[in-house]
Amino acid sequence: MEPTALLIAATLNAGTVLAIAALGLLINEKAGIVNLGAEGMMLCAALAGFATVVHTGSTLLGFVAGMAAGAALSAIFGVLVIWLNTNQYATGLALSLFGAGFSAFAGTRFVQEKLPEQVVHAIPVLADIPFLGNALFRHHPMVYACVALTLGLIWFLYRTRAGLVLRSVGESPESAHALGYPVRRIRLMAVMAGGALCGLAGAYVSTVYTPLWVEGMIAGKGWIALALTTFATWRPARVLLGAYLFGGVTMLQFHLQGIGVNLPSQLLTMLPYLATVVVLVLISRNPTWIRVNMPGSIGKPFYPGS
Repeated sequence: MEPTALLIAATLNAGTVLAIAALGLLINEKAGIVNLGAEGMMLCAALAGFATVVHTGSTLLGFVAGMAAGAALSAIFGVLVIWLNTNQYATGLALSLFGAGFSAFAGTRFVQEKLPEQVVHAIPVLADIPFLGNALFRHHPMVYACVALTLGLIWFLYRTRAGLVLRSVGESPESAHALGYPVRRIRLMAVMAGGALCGLAGAYVSTVYTPLWVEGMIAGKGWIALALTTFATWRPARVLLGAYLFGGVTMLQFHLQGIGVNLPSQLLTMLPYLATVVVLVLISRNPTWIRVNMPGSIGKPFYPGS
């Protein structure tokens, strides 16, 4: 396979993980909730998905298990921050720490386990096109589902009544409450939907992206996905493009090593995280732009009747 085609293919694969998780967090933030627990949810979901595939041999069931784990953890988070009004940032960090510790403890017995051999995916005819076939048309169906998910989320948020209600809850929960909408229930459903997508991303990592289980295998992807929502100014299409950008930076380190570029491995490893920091710094230089696009009540508790 040509090196450039290989890099493009790896970029799409790596970007899919970030995009699915970031789209889930985008749903949360559109409803006014910030969930810093993405890393922990993805770790627990990665373990749940991997364990399910080990016992059943079904990748699809692994995805379902990952989504269920993410939704369950996010539901606990949602009850704490939406009904009990705990601090969203502290609760999210606690969830992230819990997920890291629990997955490390519960996943010990799965470290040496192996998954069934994966099916080679290729779109007939298109996969045989020189260069483009290897770069674009030999991916797991989840890569293409991620693009469809992005388009579906754009349609839902900006073309449906339910999407309008969700955005109104994030922009002005008091006004939505005055109109009779159950703000807390809507926020909880949004949090669980976002958690399910983070869980799907985690399960994809352990069952397809790197089909194995090791402690801490998410390796900061949850934090990068969280940064992506700000980078994309809370727009789904920009989330997808940003995910591919960060995925490309992540894969670039391996590409450079493969072609013999003489750079310290530590420098190459830090590239994705360095890119995240640089992008956030550049975006933060224009606070007005951030305020215009940010959901109005993001991170703030809602008190009915206040």
